[in-house]
Amino acid sequence: MSFPITEPPRLSRATVRRDEQLRLDTAWQASTWPKARVLVVDEKGRSPVEPGGSTGSVALTKAGPEVSAELPVSAVLIGEQDDVPYWAVRGQPSLLDGDDPSQWQDLRMCGAALDATSAGLMVSAVAVLNWHDNAGFCARCGARTEVRQAGWLRVCTGCGREEYPRTDPAIICLVHDGGTGGSARVLLARQPMWPPGRFSVLAGFVEAGESLEACVAREIQEEVGVTVTDIRYLASQAWPFPRSIMIGFEAVADPSQPLSPADGEIAEAFWLTRDELRRALVDAADATRDWATEPGDGRLLVPPSISIARTMLDSWSAVQD
Repeated sequence: MSFPITEPPRLSRATVRRDEQLRLDTAWQASTWPKARVLVVDEKGRSPVEPGGSTGSVALTKAGPEVSAELPVSAVLIGEQDDVPYWAVRGQPSLLDGDDPSQWQDLRMCGAALDATSAGLMVSAVAVLNWHDNAGFCARCGARTEVRQAGWLRVCTGCGREEYPRTDPAIICLVHDGGTGGSARVLLARQPMWPPGRFSVLAGFVEAGESLEACVAREIQEEVGVTVTDIRYLASQAWPFPRSIMIGFEAVADPSQPLSPADGEIAEAFWLTRDELRRALVDAADATRDWATEPGDGRLLVPPSISIARTMLDSWSAVQD
């Protein structure tokens, strides 16, 4: 039985409008810098965040002139909203400017709690700035590259090669038995690096020349030895750690197939009923368990709220009996 996604993945929400033409309009960029808002991101992907109320936490931005008298060459234009341009730059907390270092958080810490505007700003900023950190030299000739198009292009000073921000596609798939009711089952697995008790759905990177559906079938076969059918797209979410996008699918498999966890990749795998998953999700309502690193009291640790894996599990568990 297929299921719908009940709400957008937390890091796929955004309100700031991307506009390629604005990236080319240097006159507009310079003239609007005085009213621009700038998100400062440190080398660990942290930005200042203020806890919010009903709408969520807010990523704090600075006025353009507070960051620099003129538009910095290294700044990245994230987009525009209500006639206000939003930019991102690398930086650190400044005590002289009144910054509070304790407010600086990364997406793993605050992503699930951010409002839609802040989530979109922070995900885009972290992703593009990560790319810039590793794109300073040409992959063809080794010469330095220069920033163009408001941070969305680098051009080699030697051979003229153009490079745009990279995104590495990865599939993530919720495998279930196609059943209905509380006894329907879902396949979960644990990587060796995770603490005992933490399980999630299966995922893997798309290989060159491979379709997304073929990747789903291959990864599940390789990781747990199970053949799947009825592969269907669900949703996607950026995962800028450092530059991935998670493309979510569901697929159906027969639980009678023997599980064969891939050595070195999967420590454990097992089938869980919908009712059992529902109980685990109730336990996970305590946000302090979101990024637990200890096995705790033996309860199943589900993926954190920031992940698309959690969105998929929440949605599958919500299917009415």
